[in-house]
Amino acid sequence: MNATLPHISTWALLTRVLREHIRPYRRQLVSAVLCMMVVAAATGANAWMIRPVLDQIFIDKNHAMLLIIPAAVFVIGIIGAAANYGNVMFMRTIGQRVVADMQMRLFSHLVQSDVGLFHQQASGRLISRFTNDINLMRGTFTSVLTAAVKGTLTTIALVGVMFYQDWRLTLIALAAFPIAIHPLLRLSRRVRKIAHQSQAKLGDFTVTLDEIFHGVRTVKSYNREAFETSRARVIVEALTRLYLKASRVQAAASPMMECLGNLSMALVIWYGGMQVLSGHTTPGAFTSFIGAFLMAYKPTRSMSGMGGTLQEGLAAASRLFNVLDTPPSVRDKPGARPLVIGKGAVTYDHVTFRYAPDAAGVEDITLEIPAGKTAALVGLSGGGKSTLMNLLLRFYDVDNGKISIDGQDIRDVTLHSLRQAMAFVPQESMLFDDTVRANIAYGREGASEADIIIAAKNAAADEFIRALPQGYDTVIGAHGVRLSGGQRQRLAIARAMLKNAPILLLDEATSSLDNESERSIQQALAVLMKGRTTLVIAHRLSTIVGADIIYVVENGRIIESGDHHGLMAGGGSYHRLYARNVDAGVIT
Repeated sequence: MNATLPHISTWALLTRVLREHIRPYRRQLVSAVLCMMVVAAATGANAWMIRPVLDQIFIDKNHAMLLIIPAAVFVIGIIGAAANYGNVMFMRTIGQRVVADMQMRLFSHLVQSDVGLFHQQASGRLISRFTNDINLMRGTFTSVLTAAVKGTLTTIALVGVMFYQDWRLTLIALAAFPIAIHPLLRLSRRVRKIAHQSQAKLGDFTVTLDEIFHGVRTVKSYNREAFETSRARVIVEALTRLYLKASRVQAAASPMMECLGNLSMALVIWYGGMQVLSGHTTPGAFTSFIGAFLMAYKPTRSMSGMGGTLQEGLAAASRLFNVLDTPPSVRDKPGARPLVIGKGAVTYDHVTFRYAPDAAGVEDITLEIPAGKTAALVGLSGGGKSTLMNLLLRFYDVDNGKISIDGQDIRDVTLHSLRQAMAFVPQESMLFDDTVRANIAYGREGASEADIIIAAKNAAADEFIRALPQGYDTVIGAHGVRLSGGQRQRLAIARAMLKNAPILLLDEATSSLDNESERSIQQALAVLMKGRTTLVIAHRLSTIVGADIIYVVENGRIIESGDHHGLMAGGGSYHRLYARNVDAGVIT
């Protein structure tokens, strides 16, 4: 999913887009094509009408035709305009539906993808797929498809008129155009390469914006506005250079077609003039031919300029398909069955996992969390504590060994049932730009108002919620920006309480709370943890002391285990951690 993508032929990409995203709207497409056929026929009819205007009205002085021909031209114009309106509306409808389908397909795929994908890819780049890439696809496959089909049909109709008037003159007029095919194809390939680079750079810019907007307080507190502006300017300048480079390549197609068109016109005038002067054709027929040639030249020139636009859209499609074709590595096995929770005992059996071959992880971990008991993981940062919790949630799958719940390997049960059995409170609470009520209710679909309030009270959150401007209906902003860190954490704990799952996972769940709030939360957590299998990662002394079993994790291994008193008596690593942080009341 990086900027270097496998080369896929233009035809293969076009075929896939048509099959997967245009084909469902084939009825609208057929209707649009029928409208285009009518427009093409009307254009050809207008070109043909030039001959009787000159020959029968101006030369033969036929007064009857002075009424018939203008009326016919008017009717043709009405029919063509109506068909053109229909064509535009059908194609815009298809374009918007394709965008909506692709956005939902991409969103669904990403939501169901591995957590690792979001760690590997900055959110700004993924957002760029939803905005820039998909909109490029819409612009390409509505404008290019319309220009290609409508232009081809119109050109066929007009060339038909030209052959009807003089087939020799038509062959002379068209002789120069095959010369342009090879240069146009080369230009098209160059545009696609530049488009890949531009879209990758635009993804970098989106990442930068996302980082700055989320970290604006850090930027300002360190007076780094000028530095960030300079960093953004570098990317913007790179984007500008790529845009101008693409413009130069695309602009080359128009002069090429202009020169060929003028060459063809010169040949037509020379040969056609001789035919008129020698009496082999009439002025009306020649003028009608010239009119058809000029009308046909416009869509031909337009289609030649669409190559660059097409390649930009195909570059976007290639990037989108690259995301969609990346299957999740963590998924249900064939025949996976729902997890059956009995007592809720959790076992890690010789578990080994690394995020990458040369990255830290955990090595040969064996531990047990007895049913209904609380286990705590302590140790220095980077030791592997969060990794163990991530593996239990199956955010990642183990490389070796296995994790079991009540004797069931978690890889053999459905992901939905596994995660339904757990309530997770992360260190950095994830809240949505919605009401307080909606954020708590996220823990259990269909929760009643009474259940939400009970969960808030148990999390020591009800009092501050009612003090908010609209109480439970207060919108808290993106990531809960309108709340303090402690308030955000209490809402996350209330959400976990509402879920009421048999297994509870707390990743430093009280880290953002002041001492007074922590005491009230600990009381609530004690009620919530009673009878539940609980895995705690914490640096707060109050959380660790009451655990049934404590595992000290260091460099991806369990080096000590036991309860607080036993570990303190042993005088080992846990004792040193405790002594080092006792004054602050913290164990890291």
